[in-house]
Amino acid sequence: MKKLQKVASQAGPVSESAPCPEVFFKTNAEAIKENIIHHLMSFQGRDPERSGPTDIYKALAYTMRDIMVEKWIATQKTFYAKKKKRVYYLSLEFLIGRSLGNSLLNLGIMEDARQAIEELGYDMSEIRDQEEDAGLGNGGLGRLAACFMDSIATLKIPAYGYGIRYEYGLFYQQLIDGYQVETPDNWLRYGTPWEFERRVPVFPVRFYGNVTGYLDENGRYRAKWVNTTDVMAMACDILVPGFRNDHVINMRLWTARASRDFDLGFFSQGDYISAVQSKVSSETISKVLYPPDHNLAGQELRLKQQYFFVAATLQDVMRRFKKNNREGFDGFSDAVAIQLNDTHPAIAIPELMRLLLDIEGLSWEKSWDICTRTFAYTNHTLMAEALEKWTVDLLGRVLPRHLEIIYEINRRFLEAIAQQYPGDVNRLRSMSIIEEGPPKMVRMAHLAIVGSHSVNGVAALHTRLLKDRLFHDFNQFYPGKFNSKTNGITPRRWLLQANPELAALISGRIGEGWVIDLDRLRLLEPLADDPEFRRQWREVKRANKVRLVEYVKDLCSITIDPDSMFDVQVKRIHEYKRQLLNALHVIYLYHRILRHADEVVAPRTVLFAGKAAPSYWRAKLIIKLINSIAEVINNDPRVHGRLKVLFLPNYTVSQAERIMPAADLSEQISTAGTEASGTGNMKFALNGALTIGTLDGANIEIREEVGEDNIFIFGMTAEEAEFERLNVSRTPLQICQANPEINEVIESLKNGCFSRGDRSLFMPLVDSLLNQYDPYLLLLDFESYIFCQRRVNEAFLDQENWTRMAILNVARMGKFSTDRTIREYSEEIWGIPVR
Repeated sequence: MKKLQKVASQAGPVSESAPCPEVFFKTNAEAIKENIIHHLMSFQGRDPERSGPTDIYKALAYTMRDIMVEKWIATQKTFYAKKKKRVYYLSLEFLIGRSLGNSLLNLGIMEDARQAIEELGYDMSEIRDQEEDAGLGNGGLGRLAACFMDSIATLKIPAYGYGIRYEYGLFYQQLIDGYQVETPDNWLRYGTPWEFERRVPVFPVRFYGNVTGYLDENGRYRAKWVNTTDVMAMACDILVPGFRNDHVINMRLWTARASRDFDLGFFSQGDYISAVQSKVSSETISKVLYPPDHNLAGQELRLKQQYFFVAATLQDVMRRFKKNNREGFDGFSDAVAIQLNDTHPAIAIPELMRLLLDIEGLSWEKSWDICTRTFAYTNHTLMAEALEKWTVDLLGRVLPRHLEIIYEINRRFLEAIAQQYPGDVNRLRSMSIIEEGPPKMVRMAHLAIVGSHSVNGVAALHTRLLKDRLFHDFNQFYPGKFNSKTNGITPRRWLLQANPELAALISGRIGEGWVIDLDRLRLLEPLADDPEFRRQWREVKRANKVRLVEYVKDLCSITIDPDSMFDVQVKRIHEYKRQLLNALHVIYLYHRILRHADEVVAPRTVLFAGKAAPSYWRAKLIIKLINSIAEVINNDPRVHGRLKVLFLPNYTVSQAERIMPAADLSEQISTAGTEASGTGNMKFALNGALTIGTLDGANIEIREEVGEDNIFIFGMTAEEAEFERLNVSRTPLQICQANPEINEVIESLKNGCFSRGDRSLFMPLVDSLLNQYDPYLLLLDFESYIFCQRRVNEAFLDQENWTRMAILNVARMGKFSTDRTIREYSEEIWGIPVR
């Protein structure tokens, strides 16, 4: 604080009305320090002598924003000057985590900023910890979108991310008596210094009403959507810098504002609730990510959210297009590419049709041609429940004009199918956008496929299953439309920032070129056989584990052993991701330790984290089971510290950045054929964790890259799993009868060993495990999983070879950079070459 007082007195008075531009544009330590003082006083109204870490964080964030906005303006000018094709990436989630560290690294001023902060009397890690994780996403979908933004900026692709600025995010997860309890994630409680609120333009978004028709001056039918309820969409821009290239793009996130804040008539009558009801109802749209949809009100809110951000985005797209194109829409798809990140934004297809037909007066044929050449669709799931559908009644009530357009799209589509496959009624029924009821449903994935020129999966297996199973008829009808773009991660966030000591060790041996060309990590391969390098590698890993030990003790008041194997499964809690299988193995290990005290077992810390959807009671029961297992094992003196279990609450990006560098073993154990890709598997492997997993999603491609000897694979293939569902070879009961150790695990759940004697608590999980039609095939893979975990145990006991395997994993992760993924999107889908 004394240092800050001295600097403040030297800096003199700072005028908000007359800032010094040259101070903003310089990025040395002295300029950064002066900017921090400026923002403390003029932006925050704080006395520098009485400021604390939170004040300093905000001032540093505003300083970074100043630097980025200058570069962003220059970037936008190049887009307009060169009339480049723009990409609009539509995603309901952008899980960006914290922005300060990423901005400092990508701008190349981390060390200057660190020096400035230290000269002010603070520690950079303390300042960075003041930032809240942005509540703009939930899981892999949103984190992928955030990684894409980083790579798009780094590759200098003219693009924007579009989504919703959620006021409360998903939820803040607490663990009370082992149960997940949801509370609001109030990440914007004190605002955020990273956004620019754009008061102009503000776009109206319409709902409800009815449709009338008329003939225009050319005798063409035109529809008019009237008597609507309007909500205003205001833009909030968050800047995303490329890696040390002066290129800055933005995510434009929409927040809902009432078209009418206050009804004085109701207020004058004393009806104070009705006076503000319109405002509250309108602004609910951007309050929470994924409102529960187990009731009609939740379903309606989700639909309104999706249309809200799509409608605002397309108005913004039109505004920007018309700036440089005043002669019509012939060149629209040459200037605009729209990528739909999963089915959530699929309503954009009828919305663009509405704008072109009803507002711009184009013909159906011309409008449809523009749409299909503009849109591309990324599918992210093989799970039937995740392929979004809306009832015809709901969609027709909320968006009546769009339902009309969807029916017309479907009519023309079915006519085309009937021409190619005459008399094939079953094909018409399976491919129709409208699913016959009751109730009738609109299949949004079908709409996205029909209205897009490209449909891509996110891993080779996922794409093959889309083409061969889920959308087989569509693949036949649209040869060449389906393609694979394997997901990736940004090495800037997930190695350079998350694991700076390992990044420094790598750069010290092979240079820094890997940061923007991840294939250069291959240069590490010879070093896997260097004993001194392996020793340094282990030192870095242990230091990361010690830091995680300290974090866990502060967060959970649990002490874990940094020399134990950190066995980690962190991801959204879902039955197909099979956290329950991992929990069964923990019970199996516990029994082995108690019965075979002399057996050589590597000490193991099994760490879980992740959130379950609030209405997904079975997933929440799995969380309770894991915590109940931990309660028993962690307090059993007979274990002697050889096994510990913990569930970290409120999993976030910033928590992942602590966990992944410390992990030894990465659990990627979903049922084969259920995980689209996964990106956690890539993040762990890039940080030197070895993978235990099934042949699912991107695990297959990771095995191809790192080699079969450097990964632990178990279980059925996707084809074997599908065959087993249709032709049961062994029932779960038969497996238990044939394997006493597995039977003992199941019995311990049934008899209340992990529920304080309550035999009923976990019976729903037991029943699902013993059901011969268990879709996730847990017990059928359990034997293979146990055997594979024994191999893991033996491998970990040989630390020299384990380290060698870890180095080779990192060295062979070049394929899994989002720089490669985005280059493929840009050149093969968007038609934009990348230098």
